[in-house]
Amino acid sequence: MAGRRKEPVNLVIAKGKKHLTKEEIEQRKAGEIKPIIDGISPPDYLLKDQKEEFVKIADQLKKLKIMGETDVDTLARYVVANSLYIKTVKKIRKPSVINDPAEFDFYTRILDKYFKMCRNCANDLGLTITSRTKLVVPEPPKPKSNKFDKFKKGPNDD
Repeated sequence: MAGRRKEPVNLVIAKGKKHLTKEEIEQRKAGEIKPIIDGISPPDYLLKDQKEEFVKIADQLKKLKIMGETDVDTLARYVVANSLYIKTVKKIRKPSVINDPAEFDFYTRILDKYFKMCRNCANDLGLTITSRTKLVVPEPPKPKSNKFDKFKKGPNDD
């Protein structure tokens, strides 16, 4: 039976359901996997406009600290599938396709396949609302202050 996956320590702290010592927090932080963002660049097989889209999305994901080098191929597949989806949408809008039921059905099936590819990659990368909510770590609550805090002495006060 597989063990339960540990939540990121910041999430545990934010939930406030478990007390961890400073030492436990440091140990857990040291053991967490952090994405490597040094070598993220678009693969050679992408076209020029696809590379631009790749860079744009990759920059956004790096700011969120959820993309690493291992996600490059997934993002590239997303960009390719999205590009093909857009091209198919343009084809399906042509009057010759709209007026031919067999051809329209053919293109809608292709459109559905590209949509599913996009959605799967988007979920893996945190590009959808639901997948992003699973990735976002809430901020821990700020300690409450009271009217007597001003009378407390700090470690440097004499």
